[in-house]
Amino acid sequence: MAVHCIITGRVQGVWYRAWTEKEASALGLSGWVRNLPDGSVEALFSGPEAVVREMIGRCRSGPPLANVDGIAETPAALPEEQGFTIRD
Repeated sequence: MAVHCIITGRVQGVWYRAWTEKEASALGLSGWVRNLPDGSVEALFSGPEAVVREMIGRCRSGPPLANVDGIAETPAALPEEQGFTIRD
C-alpha cells in the first residue's frame, strides 16, 4: 500500500525530514519526504500496510524537537523507485 501524508505543526527546522528518512528506511519502506513552503512536511510511505501504519504512528510524535499537530492521509500510487529519500 502507499499513503500520501501532510504533516503539520512544528515540523520544519527540527530535523523532521532526516528523522523520517531514518525511521522509514529502518522499517524497509519506500517513498520520500520533503518540506513544503507553508511549513508543513509532505511524505509518501509505501510498503506492507502494517508497516506503513507503524510509520504514520511514529510520525505523530516525530523527533524530539517536533510538535506534530496533525497528519492528513490520502491513498497514493506506489512509487516508481525502491528505497526512501529526502526530496528538495
